Amino acid sequence: MASKTFDTRKEVDFVVIGSGSAGGILAKELSTAGFSTVVLEQGPYRNAADFTHDEYSVLIQSELLGGGNDVHGQTFRHYEHETAGPPRDRITPIRYAPGVGGSSVHFTANFWRLRPVDFQERSLIGPISGTNFTDWPITYEELEPYYTRVDWEIGVSGAPGPFDAPRSKPFPMPPMPIKSSGVLMEKAAAELGWHAQPEPHAILSQPHNGRAGCVSCGYCMWFGCEAGAKSSTLVAMIPLAEASGNCEIRPESTVIRIDTDDRGRASEVVYLDRDGVEQAQKTKAVVLSANGAESARLLLMSASPQHPDGLANSSGFVGRNLMFNQHSLATGVYEHPLNDYKGVQVSRIIHDFYDTDEKRGFYGGGGIDARPLFSATPIFHALLGTDPNAPRWGKGYKDVLAHDFTRTLCFVGSNTSLAMDRNNVTLDPESKDASGRPAIRLTYMDHDDDLATAAFFEDRCAELHDAAGAMKMWRFGIRPNTGGEHLLGTCRMGNDPATSVVDSKHRSHDVPNLFICDGSSMVTSGRGQPTMTIMALAFRAADHIKAAAGAGEI
Repeated sequence: MASKTFDTRKEVDFVVIGSGSAGGILAKELSTAGFSTVVLEQGPYRNAADFTHDEYSVLIQSELLGGGNDVHGQTFRHYEHETAGPPRDRITPIRYAPGVGGSSVHFTANFWRLRPVDFQERSLIGPISGTNFTDWPITYEELEPYYTRVDWEIGVSGAPGPFDAPRSKPFPMPPMPIKSSGVLMEKAAAELGWHAQPEPHAILSQPHNGRAGCVSCGYCMWFGCEAGAKSSTLVAMIPLAEASGNCEIRPESTVIRIDTDDRGRASEVVYLDRDGVEQAQKTKAVVLSANGAESARLLLMSASPQHPDGLANSSGFVGRNLMFNQHSLATGVYEHPLNDYKGVQVSRIIHDFYDTDEKRGFYGGGGIDARPLFSATPIFHALLGTDPNAPRWGKGYKDVLAHDFTRTLCFVGSNTSLAMDRNNVTLDPESKDASGRPAIRLTYMDHDDDLATAAFFEDRCAELHDAAGAMKMWRFGIRPNTGGEHLLGTCRMGNDPATSVVDSKHRSHDVPNLFICDGSSMVTSGRGQPTMTIMALAFRAADHIKAAAGAGEI
């Protein structure tokens, strides 16, 4: 169904900036409630038929990431006293998918809920020096009904595990079939006294909500789903928003600022259309869901005499507290073919080490999954997944590729990250993106506890390979992050306007008709898979926004 078209010079009820994991849900919720809604999305509007298995285009040319860093112009440094520079290759430090559906289109679709402990760790553990570690202003119990809505409305396949948080309703679909990697993880976990469980997926294991089930093509991570089985907002939410008759999706609309009126309230959103011509949509309220990096950039770009440090930034917390999640892995090659490139990326996980344990001597926890990772596609395997001690060219190289591709398995740790001032998104004073906007300048250096946690999980991954009977195994080592896909914490929620950007209902402390909801709202990082929480927050935020609008409070 084609979008409804609204006049840019007539006020709509809401402009939603971004159509990804949060924005797509908010657009659907607001429009189906009867509110006129315009969604501004900087990327194109693709459909299932537009997605391919073209590894070169997707992985090398960054097709779904909007092109390489020659388009985005991002810069990176570890510390603020350093001069930020471009990355060594064309891969952007901040990675997300511009386009309708955002990064929910290309995500791996591993879907863990946070647990009650995630929302109150500061109270349980105490302060951590050099960080902005704090409790959330909401609890797991408040968010649980919205996690359940994600399960059923977005579409999640799975089965409860031994350490999972309480749930009010079962999964709507059974878990995806177990793969060779999952069988080996179960075997190794049992030997070590650990507990493997099915990985929950935002992928349909069977038809659900009028959508087809997974066909096990194996092209999940980084690729769009041609079957529509991956539960992106592109397929689960946007069609419902458009069908309401109250929602217009405007793709290839690059927002450059949010303007405010004499009262300091958001009044219009200024953007460049697909021809690069400046336009502006008048609105009664703005919902910013551009992602944890772009939302902060836009607020900083929207500085004005009324908001000299950036819109909604009286606290100075816009752009600060960026969290990526640390990761670690160990790779093994096994005697018999695993053929793990087929099917979803992950079928089993281990959550025995989810909680922080003071006996380790550092903060942090997470989960371990079993996946092909670099061997999921031939090109990626050839570039990054081969034995570092094997030949790098000639017949020996070809022989290793031919033998190892179907026999390679990674155990991967997904871990916590701590919120710190020094990890932030700011505007680069010199570099511009292709639209002429100040580029993102990323400053990031992991906390020592984050690196220690990653090392702990790398050891556990190596133990799993030993227990599973790997013929050979290697590690990549623990390195500080130089970029990432999990963009969290830069407009955090909180009750104190001095130390947060939005309140517990996602309303800006400074601008009463501006709401911010995406990964930037998160207060702590969770354990490595944040998207389900972002979606649950969006359903919850929508309920509060609708209630406020209905009561005339916006």
